[in-house]
Amino acid sequence: MKILIINSGSSSIKYQLMVMPENEVICSGMIDRIGLETSNVTFKTATASIEEALPIPNHKVGLQKVANMLLDAEKGVIKSTSEIAAVGHRVVHGGSDFSDTVKIDEKVKAKIKQLFELAPLHNPANLEGINVAEEIFSSAEQIAVFDTAFHQTMPEVAYKYAIPNYLLTENKVRVYGFHGTSHKYVSEKAINYLKENSKIITIHLGNGCSMAAIKDGRCIDTTMGFSPSNGLIMGTRAGDIDQSVIFYMIKNLGYTPDEVNAVLLKQSGMLGLTGYSDLRDIESEAEKGNKDCQLALQMNAYRIRKTIGAYAAALNGLNAIIFTAGIGENSSFMRNLICTDMDYFGIEIDTEKNKIRSKELREINSDKSIVKVLVVPTDEEYEIANQVYQLLEN
Repeated sequence: MKILIINSGSSSIKYQLMVMPENEVICSGMIDRIGLETSNVTFKTATASIEEALPIPNHKVGLQKVANMLLDAEKGVIKSTSEIAAVGHRVVHGGSDFSDTVKIDEKVKAKIKQLFELAPLHNPANLEGINVAEEIFSSAEQIAVFDTAFHQTMPEVAYKYAIPNYLLTENKVRVYGFHGTSHKYVSEKAINYLKENSKIITIHLGNGCSMAAIKDGRCIDTTMGFSPSNGLIMGTRAGDIDQSVIFYMIKNLGYTPDEVNAVLLKQSGMLGLTGYSDLRDIESEAEKGNKDCQLALQMNAYRIRKTIGAYAAALNGLNAIIFTAGIGENSSFMRNLICTDMDYFGIEIDTEKNKIRSKELREINSDKSIVKVLVVPTDEEYEIANQVYQLLEN
């Protein structure tokens, strides 16, 4: 069964065409920096590859580009879209309506749209991907896999806000958590590697960032909440902020609620601190002596270290921390910055191991480190494909 996986992030599209259950990857690729002046486009098969730098203004244009590469006369991998049995879509916010993988119909799309305000950088892109895929791959089953599903094991003490009870019972205002597909995949890989009941912290660092406390395979807490906007400092999102700031901006500075929302989601985070949203640019500028970039990196690492301490307390111990996603897997600088001065928790990395680039699970902790420090490349596409296959087979 050929399954196309579409993973639309806030500024990227990752995709894979897979044969399941053999877990054979026919092709894979990515479009990143969507919406910036120049986007990077990649397409790889066993025998061919495409690498281009061109403007991709939005997700619709990006997905049309993916379809064109799949069908390319020379380097493509399918002759007709009818060869694809299913398209699996990563959908960020499922609210209280979806805790499992589902077939997409008009009712499901309507629910996804209703949640736009809770995931404004993601659910619109996810729905756009679904709509475009329905046009291009019209004979395929369209399946949604929700980022919020993995976090449904959180206890009430973790997911409930200290606000009037009716807002939870009647309006479903609670912590939902995000990046669940990634946290689930890397935690299972780590648990299999550790070969023991585990208390682990997964650290998903990309343009969007989140952490999860996972005890024996079950999420007990996570940094993102009602929407994917709080918690850690992100590419353009502020993360945690005193809610009084919002009212101050409205009452005293003359901002409208929509303007405040735009500032906190699209103009804050690393972009607001440095003028750059891509960590590669920020690290480069920091090396040149840019003090704003240097401070922003320190702030980012500081917030992550604080959360490691909080989650170690919530777990009542710690076996391992796991770095994953674009920044977590590739930035040795950030991993080193985060793990500096963490010896109280038994966390110490090996500088040379940390420099190694690899697509495999690897330890980067020193021999003296009590806590394992792992880099586990995430594979959300495989996790989505597996869930799609299981749904269709069952």
